Amino acid sequence: MISAKDLPAPDDRYPVRRALLSVSDKAGLADFGQRLHALGVELLSTGGTARALREAGVPVTDVAAVTGFPEILDGRVKSLHPAIHGGILARRTDPDDLGQLEEHGIAPIDLVAVNLYPFREATAGGATDAVAAENVDIGGPGMLRAAAKNFAFVAAIVDPADYDAVADELEAHDGTLSMATRRRLAAKGFAHTADYDAAIAAFFAGDSPHLGIEADEAEAMPERFAVDLPKADDLRYGENPHQRAALYGDASGIYEVLHGKALSFNNLIDLTAALDLVKEFAGGPPTVAILKHTNPCGVGQADGLETAYHKAFATDRQSPFGGIVVVNRPLDQATAEAIDAVFTEIIIAPDFEDGVLDFLQQKKNRRLVSADLAASGDGRNVRTVSGGLLVQDPDAPLAADVRDGWTVPTERQPTEREWADLDFAWRVCKHVKSNAIVYARDGATLGIGAGQMSRIDASEIAVAKGAKSELDFAGCVVASDAFFPFADGLEAAAEAGATAAVQPGGSVRDDEVIAAADARGVAMAFTGRRHFRH
Repeated sequence: MISAKDLPAPDDRYPVRRALLSVSDKAGLADFGQRLHALGVELLSTGGTARALREAGVPVTDVAAVTGFPEILDGRVKSLHPAIHGGILARRTDPDDLGQLEEHGIAPIDLVAVNLYPFREATAGGATDAVAAENVDIGGPGMLRAAAKNFAFVAAIVDPADYDAVADELEAHDGTLSMATRRRLAAKGFAHTADYDAAIAAFFAGDSPHLGIEADEAEAMPERFAVDLPKADDLRYGENPHQRAALYGDASGIYEVLHGKALSFNNLIDLTAALDLVKEFAGGPPTVAILKHTNPCGVGQADGLETAYHKAFATDRQSPFGGIVVVNRPLDQATAEAIDAVFTEIIIAPDFEDGVLDFLQQKKNRRLVSADLAASGDGRNVRTVSGGLLVQDPDAPLAADVRDGWTVPTERQPTEREWADLDFAWRVCKHVKSNAIVYARDGATLGIGAGQMSRIDASEIAVAKGAKSELDFAGCVVASDAFFPFADGLEAAAEAGATAAVQPGGSVRDDEVIAAADARGVAMAFTGRRHFRH
């Protein structure tokens, strides 16, 4: 560890007499440059930034004139020079630093405004390694980190949104900035470079098929996993009122709140679960799902959304109170009126037909959310655990032809109706907390058992919920998120009325389960893949 040099403490306020501006994003640049110039600040700049300032009538000195060396290598090297970094890094309370500046004819730089090459934007749609490499900024992060490191004397600005506040403070305080401002800007600068480097590392850790690197040869998970996201919102509280919370990231391309209070911590978790579920039916018939505490209370599918909603609601007539409704089609008036009959906290749809928003907005506390069901969201699933993070690939929506990979080990093959119900039940079961059991028939859930310690308990709860709604289980199908470890689970489902079952298979007692199914005339499909949801 390098010890700090024993120097006099810096002053709270330092004047800005010389500033270096070098930005990719020119938003607000001209106005900021004009305000600095009006304060008597000498401006240094590079390339396109210098041109933009001159076009705005702002006097500026090229960095090349300061370094005595022209920009070379297509602009790859322009600011990497002691005349620049010495001016940024010199400690104003260190006689040795100041003496070296004087010896080498270097003037201090008191403010650095830099934003970096747009790496994420350049690689967002896929890019070759050559394109990605050209969009890796070298000099910008170097100057930004130097200024942030020397925040005791220098202001580091990375966000154009800070221009006005900095200029206001300079104008109000005789051209000086406070330590608090410099430290705040430094924190923002370090966060930005960390996020920038994380994006670069993530890109190059991925597969590069254009270089002949096959996916199975590439590293499955990166050696280091960096998470650095901008704060999107401070939440009222977390899972409970005594817990602080905030939302980080950017969901602007995924969903938009059109009406109602801001989404809470629990709302956001429920919304994510709802979107994950409905994406299973993005290309299917009109589908409605009702969720509570991330679990589906009921899911229905029909020729129209209104009928689908009534099928979903019939599964469990108590739990939907205060829940979430999500649909896979633009929400129509008739369905909106059906939903409105029960207190619903959030309604999510890809769009709302004419007049529907006006009708639903009559209840001010209800949240109305539009969502892009094609949006993929983040590439990996992350959860906190004691001592670190668990990172995994997402359990992506099932393919439309998912049944093509299934096998039927029983004597009887499912009927066409059963096949359709098995497909439906399996997609729902995938989004129920383990242990999960789902009974379904004719595009509607009949009973859902979630989060139980045994599969038999989950089955009994599912049947009990359906019985409470007076639903008939005869001729239904059953889905289990993981294999039946014993024949008793399959036997219980058959006794409840199931004539077909879908499960991953893979138990050491598969033969016993298959025999139990054959003895009861139950057709059973093995998917070969489980869908635990803890």
